[in-house]
Amino acid sequence: MELYNLTIHELHEKLKNKEITSLQLTEVFLKRIDAVEIKIKAYITIAKEDAARQAKEADKRLASGRDITPLTGVPISVKDIFCTQGMLTTCASKILNNFVPPYDATVIKKLKDAGAVILGKNNMDEFAMGSSTENSAFVVTKNPWDIERVPGGSSGGSAASVAAGECAASVGTDTGGSIRQPASCCGVVGLKPTYGRVSRYGIVAFASSLDQAGPLTKDVKDCAVLLNTIAGHDPHDATSIEAPVPDYTAGLGKGIKGIRVGIPREYFIKGLDSDVEQAVRSAIEVLKKNGASIVDVSLPHTDYAIAVYYLVATAEASSNLARYDGVKYGYRASNNNLLEMYCKSRDEGFGPEVKRRIMLGTYALSAGYYEAYYKKASQVRTLIKNDFEEAFKRCDVIITPTSPTPAFKIGEKVADPLTMYLSDIFTISCNLAGIPGLSLPCGFTKENLPIGLQILGKPMDEETVLKTAYSFEQATEWHKKRPSI
Repeated sequence: MELYNLTIHELHEKLKNKEITSLQLTEVFLKRIDAVEIKIKAYITIAKEDAARQAKEADKRLASGRDITPLTGVPISVKDIFCTQGMLTTCASKILNNFVPPYDATVIKKLKDAGAVILGKNNMDEFAMGSSTENSAFVVTKNPWDIERVPGGSSGGSAASVAAGECAASVGTDTGGSIRQPASCCGVVGLKPTYGRVSRYGIVAFASSLDQAGPLTKDVKDCAVLLNTIAGHDPHDATSIEAPVPDYTAGLGKGIKGIRVGIPREYFIKGLDSDVEQAVRSAIEVLKKNGASIVDVSLPHTDYAIAVYYLVATAEASSNLARYDGVKYGYRASNNNLLEMYCKSRDEGFGPEVKRRIMLGTYALSAGYYEAYYKKASQVRTLIKNDFEEAFKRCDVIITPTSPTPAFKIGEKVADPLTMYLSDIFTISCNLAGIPGLSLPCGFTKENLPIGLQILGKPMDEETVLKTAYSFEQATEWHKKRPSI
């Protein structure tokens, strides 16, 4: 197998045993990017010189045998929503097309401290608002399994770069499914940790009560390895949870005998693709054979999740994006006076989907409507959270499809925002409740498109989620398939 198709843990062994240097490995990935990026368009920025410098530093660490981590010398990519010192950070928006941060996000600092080599910044839906990566101001990322289809969103560039072998792994963000849905569409593993488990410091904010960073990887073990690195309390982030970080790899392979798997009836609904339903039900049978017990659970307020999300998330977006005014940094339109500069900069700098969500959020927060919309949505959000608390009294994890359909055609849903929003119908509740959720490959459609299985867990119980995912993965071969790009 080509080096670019290997996992983090496989590459770590080769680096540790001095079968290859980090610089050589980085060159392999950069050559791979050169070969396929013209088709995939997974990157906004490719940092060849920085990557080479980091690889040389990693080789010094590897040669000394000190401070070696599972990520030392391993080339990865990061979503272009993380602040990276000295490297362009655009959020795929024209309004930030020239923004170079003076500091690193905490996640980036942790990756660099571990010795990871950052190849570049991945394309995304503008300000993480979208489910297809078609909302980028710069390029449309293509799905490596079928370049006529979307990779999912908003972390579509990250998922596509992992699937296409343009990096060993990536880090994205998930506000309503933005890690898990593209992971499902691209046939990779994606994890949204518990809210507060990973620092949000230095992540450009979309919806502050929902945003969470997490890994996108080729298999579950890599996911655990990457989470080990980026998780943990951060005093710079007031929402960061002060709790010790376990070794997420320790429980892998211990089996799932006795684990109670909940199946929510509300997630197997009309509109669910038949291939997706069949693959997920087959996955449930695999877990049952591995020793899990299957129980029926109910999440009765699921029907309200989309409405709640698009009130809460847009309201927070309206507030967070008010800072982009053309004054301190970012795009500034030509103007005759200050007010015109404000208006024109925001009009020309933001894309149509971002404008749509700002308007929705501003309306929901406006005088006379706050009580009817935002406040009511916040109350129903609590009911959704309570649903999960009740369900987890009967089970340890919950199994659902990640997405109701496989990857759809580019342009298919652009003109119909509501249909696009429904792509996240199975992932949104997880963010509203603040619980961890993981997507991993569980099959393919008749058209050879990946299907994702979603595993939801109790707050701060990523260990059980990962253990369950690993058990399924080891019993199947889906994670070994690679696109022929």
